[in-house]
Amino acid sequence: MGKNRKSKRQLVRDERRKKKRDRRLATEESGREAKRLRIDSDVQNEDFIAFDEGHSMNETATSSWSTTRPEKEFFGMLADEEQEYFRHADELLELNDFPSPEERDIFLQNVYKEAEGKELKLASSQSCSRLMERLILLSNTKQKKHLFEKFAGHFLSLVTHRFASHCCEKLFLESAPIATEELAGSHSVGSEDESSSSMEDLFLLTLDELEEHLSYLLSDRYASHAIRVLLIILSGRPLNEISTKSLLQSKKKERITVLGAQATSHELASQTREVPPSFSLAVRKIISDSTANMDSTALRILATHPTGNPVLQLLLELDISLNLKPKPAKEKEDGEKQASLLDRLIPGAPATFNDESSTASDFIKGMLYDPIGSRLLETLITHCPGKVFKGLQANFFGPRIHNILRNDIASYPAIRVLNRLNKEDLADAVEKSLPQVPVFLEKGRFNVLKTFFERCAVRKATAQIDSLLKAVLDALGGDSMSLVPRLCGLDIEIGEMKNGFQHESKNQSAVASHGSQLVATMLGISGSPSKAVQSSISTLSSDHLLRMATASVPTANVLTAAFSTAAEIPGFHKILVAALIPHIMELASSQQGQNVLNAIVGAPSKGDGIAVPFHLKEVIISKLAEHEREIRESWVGRNVWRTWKGDLWSHRRAEWVRWAKETDPEDARRAAVPKPRQGGSWQDKWKKQSSRAAGDGVGVKRKQGQSSAAPIFV
Repeated sequence: MGKNRKSKRQLVRDERRKKKRDRRLATEESGREAKRLRIDSDVQNEDFIAFDEGHSMNETATSSWSTTRPEKEFFGMLADEEQEYFRHADELLELNDFPSPEERDIFLQNVYKEAEGKELKLASSQSCSRLMERLILLSNTKQKKHLFEKFAGHFLSLVTHRFASHCCEKLFLESAPIATEELAGSHSVGSEDESSSSMEDLFLLTLDELEEHLSYLLSDRYASHAIRVLLIILSGRPLNEISTKSLLQSKKKERITVLGAQATSHELASQTREVPPSFSLAVRKIISDSTANMDSTALRILATHPTGNPVLQLLLELDISLNLKPKPAKEKEDGEKQASLLDRLIPGAPATFNDESSTASDFIKGMLYDPIGSRLLETLITHCPGKVFKGLQANFFGPRIHNILRNDIASYPAIRVLNRLNKEDLADAVEKSLPQVPVFLEKGRFNVLKTFFERCAVRKATAQIDSLLKAVLDALGGDSMSLVPRLCGLDIEIGEMKNGFQHESKNQSAVASHGSQLVATMLGISGSPSKAVQSSISTLSSDHLLRMATASVPTANVLTAAFSTAAEIPGFHKILVAALIPHIMELASSQQGQNVLNAIVGAPSKGDGIAVPFHLKEVIISKLAEHEREIRESWVGRNVWRTWKGDLWSHRRAEWVRWAKETDPEDARRAAVPKPRQGGSWQDKWKKQSSRAAGDGVGVKRKQGQSSAAPIFV
C-alpha cells in the first residue's frame, strides 16, 4: 500500500509552521533581553498624572510654572541567577527565622556584599524592591548611609520610579531618628562607620538634587509621596501618628514588614523630634522654591489636583507654623521680600473677604464645594491665625452655617469651623441648625451631630445639649427607645431601606459606623444624653445586643464604652450583662465581641456609678470553662481565656475570686494598705511567712517534745 501523500493545503500549512519556528529560534537568544528592555521601558515611561489633567490651564499659568518632565535613568536588569538569590533572601528576611540576631546580621552582611554595585537595580526591580525595603528596615546606621551614598546622584530618577520611590521613602523614614541622635550627641558620626558624613548632610545633599524640579515633583504620581516624607522629617513631626501616616500613604499601599523586627518601633518615631536648624531652613526653601513661579491660577489648579493637593496641604500647614514662630535675624530680610503661602492663596485676607469679587473670596467659594479643594480648606481653617479665622466665620460660615452643613462636601470644612468656635458662636450655630436636625438624620450626616455634642460638652453649653437631644428624639419619633436601633442600623436589614434612611446598600455599613460614633459620644456626656442612650440600650433584645457586639468595631465600641460609663438608670450594667449571658460563646469567638466580653471583667463589682455584680462574672467564667477546649482552638478565644484568667479559675479558684473582687475600688484600697492583726503586726506576719518558706520551722506545728527556737504567732 502506498504512503498517504499530503495535500497542497497541508504542505502550505507545514511551510508556514516551519517559518514561524525558524523565526522563533532565530530570535530566541536576543528575545529575553528585548523583553527585559520592553518591561523596563513600560515602567520608566508609565503614564503619569499631568498637572493640568481635567483642568483648563491658561497661558499665564503655563508660562509661570513649567511642568517639564525630567529624564529618567535606566539602571539595567538583574540576571536570572541574581533574581533567584535575592528572592530567596527576601523570603528569609520576611520570615525572620534566625537562631540569633548575630546570625541575622551576618546574613545581612552577605546580602549587602552580593548586592554591591546592584543597589539601583534592586530598588527599581519589581520583584526585588521589597527586599531593598526589608534591608533598610534591618540595616544599621553604617548600612543606611551606604545606601544614601549609592543612591546619590540618582535620587531624581528613583523618587519618580514606580518601585524605587517606595525604597526612598523607607530609607528617609528609617534614617530620620539617626539625625536626631547625632544632633543630641548620643550617636557619634565616625564611630560606627567609615564615612564622616552625618545624616544631616546626607539629607541636605538629597534635597540639593531635587531642588530644581520641586515644582514638577509636587504633582508626580510617585515623587509627591517622597516629598511629603521629606517635609515631615525636616519639620520634626512624629512619624507614627495616625494623621501623619494617612498623609504619607494611601490605604492601598503595601505594608512591607519583617516578622518580629523592632526597627520601625523606634522611640523617636512616635514623638516630636529635635531637628538641626538647617532642616528648618530647608523647609522654608522648599516652600518658596516649589511655589515661587506659581501665580494664583496655578495654585488654585494645584489645590484641586488629586496628587498635588496633599502636598499643598502639608506645605500650607508648615508655612503657617513657621510664620507663627519668631524668625532669626538673618531670615527677616528675606522673609519680608517673599510672601507666605497663606498670603498668596488668600491675598489681603481677612480684609478682602468683604469684597465678593476679590481673589481671596473667590478662592474660598471655589474650594468650599470642590471634592478635592475642600480638603485644603480644612487645613486652612484648622491652622490659620485667629484673625483669618474670624474673617472666615463672619463672612462665609457664620451667616449660613446651617445650609453649609447640609452639603455632602462643604460640611467637612464647616465641621472644622465648629471645632474652633467659642461658646457664643457655637450656641448661635446650634440654634440655626436645630430645624435641620431631621435632614441630618435622613442624609446620615451623623458626624455633624457628633461634632455639635462634643463641642457643646467642651464649652459646657448645657442648654444647647438639651436642645440638640430633644431635636434628635423628635426626629426619631419622640421615643428614646428607638435611639440606638435607628442610629446603629439595627432596624435596617441587608438590602432594605426603611424608616426614612435613603442610602444605598453599599453605604449602610458606613452609615451605621457614623451613627455608632454619635451614640458613643452621647453616652460619654453625663446627664440627659447618657440617660437616653442607656434607656435605649436597656430595652434592646438579646439578639440585637449580640448583633451590636459582633457587627463592627464602632457598634461594639458602644457596648464597651457602656461598661466604663456611670449608670444613669438603676441597674443598667446588670441588665446589660444579663442580656449578653446567653451569647457568651458567640462573643468569645468574635473579633469584636471579645472586647465587650473583656470589658465586663474589668468593670467593678461594687460601686455607685459602674457595677457588674460578682455573681454574674462567676456565671460567665463558668460558661467559658465548660467550653474551654473549644475556646482554646482560636486566637480570639485564647485571648478571652487569658483575660478572664481561666487557668486560675480552673486550678486555684479562691485566688480567682480574690482577683476578680480586687476590681472593686474599696477592696483594692484595702489590699494596698495592710492592717495589723491580733498577735503581731503585718511586718511580723511577713517575717513568719518568710521563715516558713526558708524551712526553719517557725509557725509550723511541732511534734510532742520538739522545742522551738522562735515564738509561734497565733
